[in-house]
Amino acid sequence: MTSFDYSNLSGRPPGLFLRTAGLVSRGVRDVQGQVAPYAAWWEQQNRAALAADGPLWVVLGDSMSQGIGASGPHRGWVGELRARLPHRVVNLSVSGGLIRDVIDRQLPALRSLGVVPDLVTVMIGSNDLFNRRQSRLVEAHAAELVDVLPDGAVVASLPQPRGAARAFNHAVVDTGRFRLAEFRDPRLRSWSGRLAADRFHPNDAGYAAMAEIMAESVDPTDRGSRGPRG
Repeated sequence: MTSFDYSNLSGRPPGLFLRTAGLVSRGVRDVQGQVAPYAAWWEQQNRAALAADGPLWVVLGDSMSQGIGASGPHRGWVGELRARLPHRVVNLSVSGGLIRDVIDRQLPALRSLGVVPDLVTVMIGSNDLFNRRQSRLVEAHAAELVDVLPDGAVVASLPQPRGAARAFNHAVVDTGRFRLAEFRDPRLRSWSGRLAADRFHPNDAGYAAMAEIMAESVDPTDRGSRGPRG
């Protein structure tokens, strides 16, 4: 399959918080300036992956899976983990993505590929928590999400100490159908030196740490074979 008409842009303008923060913070403006070029890079990578052979990994999610904040899109956690796997990658994430985007847009795009992926990863929900309206719907949307995700998907937990985040995590775990990438891991307790200029997205070091957590859920033998990380 070489023809795949999918945009890694959400089509929505930045929210009020980002628009306001961008007026006063160059760091926010600089990081937001990555959104369009990183999306274009992933669109090119997706076309190349679909023209190739080999095991297929489909990525669902938001800006974290785009690598926003890293020095290049290949330095996000997806790029870091891709370098350790034999898989070709189709990345369907969008910056600003919400749980509903995965349900309504990304999963239909996955199904349109006409093949069963060997690996599906999901990192979503953070933007929902910072949106007043969406945060009230997280539990309902999470319940809907787990109903339509393919069995065996690796789903990143939400580490925020909020009721909506706990509801999302319980929805994933309680089904018994998915592998949880545990981002409440003590190794991610400190983000000192791991944040991009906007003080929200990870930088290269932050994404490398995230890739370690995801790697252990993709391959549960990974941590034991490599030893503990500091």
